[in-house]
Amino acid sequence: MGLINLIIFLAIGVLAGWVASQVMKGRSLGLLWNMIVGVIGSYLGSFLAGLLGLGGGNLIGQIAIAIGGSIVLLFIISFLKKKL
Repeated sequence: MGLINLIIFLAIGVLAGWVASQVMKGRSLGLLWNMIVGVIGSYLGSFLAGLLGLGGGNLIGQIAIAIGGSIVLLFIISFLKKKL
């Protein structure tokens, strides 16, 4: 992965974390954690999309998959926080 690709990936992750925190009102963990959730959510979204046979070939598709993965991750985090 080149430097430009890494920067794009991180930017998509940050955007995904922020959008997911806006969608999941009350689930925001702060700016730094939203960035981390976005990056991890990007990986999670890519994994889930692969299982479902979906591809995010273009930039918009990749962003949508990253946002979806981030929302799922925030839902799991909030569920675990309630149980613990």
